[in-house]
Amino acid sequence: MNEAPVFTIAGELSIYRAAELCQALQAWLPQALACGDDTVHLDLAEVSEMDTAGLQLLLALQRSAEDAGARLALQSASPTVMEVLQLTALEHLIAPAASTAP
Repeated sequence: MNEAPVFTIAGELSIYRAAELCQALQAWLPQALACGDDTVHLDLAEVSEMDTAGLQLLLALQRSAEDAGARLALQSASPTVMEVLQLTALEHLIAPAASTAP
């Protein structure tokens, strides 16, 4: 099994970049799943702004990962990301990577 790749998003996770990030994530997901890890890792530590389009993008990625038999995990997340997830009561859907260990 290869080391699991991590997709890093920095700056805005918003409607202004949603289309660009969606295409990049769609291209990356099959590569990440091909590594044999059942967890898809995101690094959102450098996200400075997040809106509902960004949230929708994360939820779509989480759904795609689940459809492929994997789970989405945050390797790290900025306070901005955590605040949006907590305000929408969705922090339980995207687990921190640390909680994916047996």
